[in-house]
Amino acid sequence: MRSPAVANDLGSEQRRKAAVEQATSRAQSHRAFEHRFQPPMPDRRDGKPTNPSTSWFVPALIGSAAVLGAAAIYNHRRAKDAEHEHPPIGRFLEVNGVRLHYIDRGRGDPVVLIHGNGAMIQDFTVSGLVDELATHHRVIVFDRPGYGYSSRPRALWTARAQATLLEKALQQLGIDQVVVLGHSWGTLVAVALALQAPVLVRSLVLASGYYYPTLRADVFVQSPPAIPLLGDVMRNTLSPPITRLMLPRMIRRAFKPAPVPKHFHSLFPKQLMVRPSQLRAAAEDSALMTPAAMELQHHYRDLRVPVVIVTGADDQIADVGRQSQRLHRDLPGSKFILLPGLGHMIHHSAPLEVIKAVEFAAASGVA
Repeated sequence: MRSPAVANDLGSEQRRKAAVEQATSRAQSHRAFEHRFQPPMPDRRDGKPTNPSTSWFVPALIGSAAVLGAAAIYNHRRAKDAEHEHPPIGRFLEVNGVRLHYIDRGRGDPVVLIHGNGAMIQDFTVSGLVDELATHHRVIVFDRPGYGYSSRPRALWTARAQATLLEKALQQLGIDQVVVLGHSWGTLVAVALALQAPVLVRSLVLASGYYYPTLRADVFVQSPPAIPLLGDVMRNTLSPPITRLMLPRMIRRAFKPAPVPKHFHSLFPKQLMVRPSQLRAAAEDSALMTPAAMELQHHYRDLRVPVVIVTGADDQIADVGRQSQRLHRDLPGSKFILLPGLGHMIHHSAPLEVIKAVEFAAASGVA
């Protein structure tokens, strides 16, 4: 048997070991608690702590900027290639700080052609309208500001502002009286020109036009590149490739139900349409289309010139009943020509009918 002294020594030793183990366990728990709740240790050379939840932001921002920069360079190169392949076909005129590109062909009573949204001079040359009209008329076609090779300084390019620009351009060209044909968005400019310069405009031909404000989904889709700063980024980076993908469907819809003519596919410079500069013009015109119609609709009865309204009966872009037929009702003296089985691009699908409308307007406008 162990003596009481030995037993006491063993008990004391066991108590000391238990106390040491307990203290060690408390220290480990304390260190674990501190490690769990202490702030992150510096892991940068400048000694500042990095927040793991935001450490991805800067690399992502740099990567996005690099991608957008590369896209802008690529789109700029594509635009230059398009301009090299399709150089200007006319001459230039400086009007109020705008460099206007235009063609002037033929001899006789002057006729001015004003193209629609997204288009350019070639919309009329490719259709054959210019060559046919030039046999009896002096035919003048402008690239509206921002389209084709005309510049578009930062400004509010309403239909009236564009009409004022074309009025001064025609004065520089020595035109005293002219028959004006406007197509699609160009009808707004043509009407504005006739309202503010009734002596200059002998008569109007309004083809596939938009005259009264309506809710349009395409306006909301096409307008964002017109927004300052954000729009500048979009039209230089994302908008060109997206528009290239959408363009075939947009063209088919414009001609529907008629087929897209072979000459349009082979001759129209579609790549000029998707340049950042022209996308900006098209977006701004889309945004301004409804306000322009809202303002002009109160003045249609003030028109004092002969008006010929011509449209495709199955136009998918501008509703015939709400637009052309309504304008005809509001202008009792107007002539209304409805072309069955045709869509928005009647000057391509039925150029001879459009030429007849121009000749009728020219004869009606003789003083």
